[in-house]
Amino acid sequence: MSFDNAYEALAEAQDDARWAFGTGFDDPLSGVDTSVPSDVDGAALAAYCLMLGDDALIASHRLQQWCTRAPELEDEVAIANIGLDLLGQARLLLTRAGRADGSGRGEDEYAFFRAESEFRNVRLTEHAHGDFAELLATVLVFGTWRLAVMQRLRDSRDPVLAAIAAKAVPELTYHREYAADWVVRLGDGTAVSHQRMQSALDGIWPLVGELFATHEVERALAGVAVDPAETRAEFDAVLAQVCAAAGLSLPERAPLAGVAGRTGRDGLHTEAMGYVLAELQSVARAHPEASW
Repeated sequence: MSFDNAYEALAEAQDDARWAFGTGFDDPLSGVDTSVPSDVDGAALAAYCLMLGDDALIASHRLQQWCTRAPELEDEVAIANIGLDLLGQARLLLTRAGRADGSGRGEDEYAFFRAESEFRNVRLTEHAHGDFAELLATVLVFGTWRLAVMQRLRDSRDPVLAAIAAKAVPELTYHREYAADWVVRLGDGTAVSHQRMQSALDGIWPLVGELFATHEVERALAGVAVDPAETRAEFDAVLAQVCAAAGLSLPERAPLAGVAGRTGRDGLHTEAMGYVLAELQSVARAHPEASW
């Protein structure tokens, strides 16, 4: 069956509203034309897909650690769904990476059999959530930033990236709004909830500057990738609005944190990343040829 664009192919292949959950299909890009545009560097495109895919994969893993820990059943479901949405995005992006560079590597190989230094996620995603407020602050910050990126990525010259972004935007809009609602509720609640919400924002803020640092891969993919620096004004406006409604103080703009300019995009991670991967990869590495 032929399709006019990659988005139609994705939508037709996965007409179930739960498409991002990653259930019921082996190849998330089955039926989609994954050829790389002739004027696009396949290796650079693969590197960019890994960056975005790793962000989603590690963020999703951190969220699943909160299953059974949320204050209400409704929030258990919401947090699980946010994690599953991100897992679906990760599956598509990691698979796209393997097609773009011609290696044919699949999502499992990328997720389970890379070393820590080979992951390209921003370090905010690997940060542990000490309490519910810190989880919400992270989802708000990450979701607001990623939504701004994906909205722009819908115009990518790579039709597969554009299609993935188009599917991700409605999901990320919900992620942002869910977190914003809770941040306002806690920030404008009791003295204790206000203090914990403010502490949560302050605690993750040193990792925020990295989100807007333009990487050399993004510079090399003009018209294909999104320059994250272009999303800063939109991000600041959303966070300012949420914090004002919550009665919270927006921390000062965080500088880029790293070592000699290197960040998570370059494989430089926090101490927490090793523990994340130990949990994420343990079964696959113990039984590398297993099928389920």
